Amino acid sequence: MWKRFSSCVWMLLVTSASLAADLTHTEIRWLKGVWPVVNFARSSGLPLDIVVQPQPTPGAAPLALGFVEGRCKLVLSMRGNAEAEATLKRLDPALADATLELMAAHELGHCRRYVDGAWYSLPVGFAAPATPQDLGPQMHAAFSGMKAAQREEGFGDLVGLAWTRQRHPQLYTRLHAWLVAERSKDLTPGSHHDTRAWLRLATDGGVFADRSLFAGADALWLAGLAVDE
Repeated sequence: MWKRFSSCVWMLLVTSASLAADLTHTEIRWLKGVWPVVNFARSSGLPLDIVVQPQPTPGAAPLALGFVEGRCKLVLSMRGNAEAEATLKRLDPALADATLELMAAHELGHCRRYVDGAWYSLPVGFAAPATPQDLGPQMHAAFSGMKAAQREEGFGDLVGLAWTRQRHPQLYTRLHAWLVAERSKDLTPGSHHDTRAWLRLATDGGVFADRSLFAGADALWLAGLAVDE
């Protein structure tokens, strides 16, 4: 996910009619952009709720996912948060809606893993990477958590790209390039958001052809695990 969200008071939106009530222009723009993904999630039976945080959230990721009592929460943190509007301004207008959908589909990938009971776990046949020898017990746990988060980010990115291939195939090359650029900014190799091993495997969107959204991502994710681990 782009970032996890902190525990706080939420305002939940349960119908599209809610979009016009008590929301800012920026919140409405983001919600309209991600709504195709929300509709897909609900039609697929995924337990996804939309949450708009009503209090100021400076420094938070504008879009994130959390898990509460077996349900996924797609959280918008935009009030008092300059990054929410800045993110929109950085997007190519011709790609804006498709980019917001990619970001939401990334979070949907996390939701799928959580609902499946697979969050942070490795599939059968794969072992966790060896911890560097010079790390103590606390750093060992931190390293293991970082690598698990990296794997989940890789899966989320692949779901976002699979969505793009299915819904916006004509924009795939440009959006793949955008995602690679985002993941390459201020990058620490091997860290949480270093998903390059999976992005390289998805350079050609044809790898997702003739597969369902999650099946296509899963097949490529497994291939990337062999490279990354």
